[in-house]
Amino acid sequence: MSRLVFKAILVVSALFFTGFFAAIVLPALIENPDVWGAFAAGFVNPYSSGYSMDVLVCWAILAAWVVYEARTYSVRKGWVCLLLGIVPGVAVGFALYLLLREKQVRQVRRDA
Repeated sequence: MSRLVFKAILVVSALFFTGFFAAIVLPALIENPDVWGAFAAGFVNPYSSGYSMDVLVCWAILAAWVVYEARTYSVRKGWVCLLLGIVPGVAVGFALYLLLREKQVRQVRRDA
């Protein structure tokens, strides 16, 4: 896969998820602005609880990766990806981190 195709897939995926998230979540949140209630609604049955826990653990893994690479490889601005991993979601934070990391790693390789 070429770098261009890889980046395009990441950008399109992040934008798709952001649009989907906005279309589904924002109207409900505007109607009832209870953020904690909205979070708890992700755990209303065993199926949604499993998916919600998967998302939370994926965010924790992303956070560990961001912190590790910030200290080990000096990848900067990963904290922005962690914030975007909370809202709109891990899919966006993860895609952005891959784009950010790829750009910085490519730059380091070029300088070496």
